[in-house]
Amino acid sequence: MAVQLPGTFMQRMKEMLGPEYEQFAESYKETPYGGIRANTLKISVEELRTLSPFKLAPIPWCPAGFYTEEGARPGKHPYYHAGLYYIQEPSAMAPVELLGVQPGDYVLDLCAAPGGKSTQIAAKLKGEGLLISNDLHPERTKALAKNLELYGVRNGIVLNESPERIAAAFPVFFDRILIDAPCSGEGMFRKDEDMVKQWEPETPLKYAAMQRDILNSAVKALKPGGTVVYSTCTFATEENEGTISEFLDTHPEFSLVTVGGTGSFAPGLQGLSGAARLWPHKVKGEGHFMAVLRHDGSPRSPEETASDPGQAVAERTLSVSSRNNGVKGEATARAGSARQVSGRGGKGGRTSGKSGGTSPGRQSEGGGEEAARAAYSLFTEDQLGWQPSGFPVLFGDHLYLSPLPKAALNGLKTIRPGWYAGHIRSGRFIPGHPLATALHPAESIRSLSLSSGSSEAVSYLKGETLSIPEERLTVRPGNSAKGYVLVCVDGYSAGWGKWQDGMLKNEYPAGWRWT
Repeated sequence: MAVQLPGTFMQRMKEMLGPEYEQFAESYKETPYGGIRANTLKISVEELRTLSPFKLAPIPWCPAGFYTEEGARPGKHPYYHAGLYYIQEPSAMAPVELLGVQPGDYVLDLCAAPGGKSTQIAAKLKGEGLLISNDLHPERTKALAKNLELYGVRNGIVLNESPERIAAAFPVFFDRILIDAPCSGEGMFRKDEDMVKQWEPETPLKYAAMQRDILNSAVKALKPGGTVVYSTCTFATEENEGTISEFLDTHPEFSLVTVGGTGSFAPGLQGLSGAARLWPHKVKGEGHFMAVLRHDGSPRSPEETASDPGQAVAERTLSVSSRNNGVKGEATARAGSARQVSGRGGKGGRTSGKSGGTSPGRQSEGGGEEAARAAYSLFTEDQLGWQPSGFPVLFGDHLYLSPLPKAALNGLKTIRPGWYAGHIRSGRFIPGHPLATALHPAESIRSLSLSSGSSEAVSYLKGETLSIPEERLTVRPGNSAKGYVLVCVDGYSAGWGKWQDGMLKNEYPAGWRWT
């Protein structure tokens, strides 16, 4: 479907592209490309390729990404509700690939909503290290938190803060920072006509000023030798090469890592050829700009970091294999799972009164923190047979397992302080949905696998009670079939059920159900 583009915009693109302009203009008559990215926290790329009910073609710049055929509806399949893939515009998968995330890194996704890039980062962390996902807009953090929950992220925190406050709370702290900056959105014109309606000739300059402020603040949170990826989905040089050139001029400790002009990436403009661009007339995707910035300093010695304010925060962070601040984490469940557990957010209480939910200062109605921990420990013993690692963070009646101690988040608008475990009700621990979505079948004493091709799977996702004979349950030897069951779709966790006498009471939350 052809898009009616602003004349001022097209004239500028004509000057920018020269002989390529006609090909660029013709690309707006094409249908935008759809894509999904395998959630490798739950499923391997090859497994998804084998199981996928629709045709997939690889995306060149993302090993876990695939183009979907026109007319495919990946959001209307049980695999989507089991968090096996994220539906994402293909070009939007590129910035995280350039970030170079390694397991164990501390990563900040500064402008993270709705969460596509955060889930991509989390998959690369493989449950190790720390991911802080932030967005300045309170309403957008709801989708961000939910996506991290759906995709089984255990070691993530969701904030609703300004870049300045994050840098002040975590100075020289992160190994890698992604800044997918707010922009004029010109690269999305083909995909989103609302972006066209909102665009004005002055829009790029307005965003460029905002981007400079974000970038200058964010780098204060980067460790020496760390990496920043700055990206936009716009064509305007003011917001792209102009922003990066000005930053490099005022920050001699940073250098541009050359990535442009190779493979699918076109080089940057205005003498910044080391930056990268994705053009809709050259690739199967929308417009994107990316620049990789590296701090030229080396990681500091213990002597150099002794007086570093960021080191005080770093020393309080959780090592998933050792420190646990009072919650004993086992590297392996009794079932033999070797998956390490960090922390992740979930539905329920929040640490910021402004964001809604439970006030941080409120005490648990279930009898205080000690009683809440005791109820949680009893649940993990009876229903999991092991106890996940993490700093236990209690807000009101809601318990989280955080990759950071509670004190590290003091004063910050925190939407999710970690992996949401559940809440206390009448002295009993009720597991949260995000606890289930991040587990593997072997990590639960009881599990049930429903076939994605059966009506049962959809019925469960709609919140209906199911009739399930005991022999269909997988129960760890020596345990009763009665209790919480990890309900899976083709072996991949989707949520909780509660089984007794042949009936599976549905624990799938109303706000998540199939519609």
